[in-house]
Amino acid sequence: MKTHFLRKHKIAVTRFYHALPLRKYNTELAQRVRRRLMKNQDKLFTFLDYDNVPWNNNNAEHAVKSFADLRDVIGGRTTQSGIQYYLILLSIYQTCVYREIDFLGFLRGEKKIYGYSASRAVNPYERG
Repeated sequence: MKTHFLRKHKIAVTRFYHALPLRKYNTELAQRVRRRLMKNQDKLFTFLDYDNVPWNNNNAEHAVKSFADLRDVIGGRTTQSGIQYYLILLSIYQTCVYREIDFLGFLRGEKKIYGYSASRAVNPYERG
């Protein structure tokens, strides 16, 4: 998302944060949400000020899922070196996913992601 498209929303965000401390909330839940919003005021709408900053947390949540799956498989016990090896393998896997490269095919023989993707590139003028 580009800043110049999102700039118009900064006025609404400013109004919201000016009104937030003035409102009275009766429930404990609403008061906690207000405190949390005020505490994180400088972080929540960062995507309005910078280009290509996601407004949601999907990438981070997606990355954490792999660790949760690993924890479930190994029963919560591992070593630092085990985690380091897993991180290396996970980063290769994620790179393959984002570049639409077959992960197992990559592991079977190619040494570089760029070489693998270039060697498997499809020529749109060839018939296959």
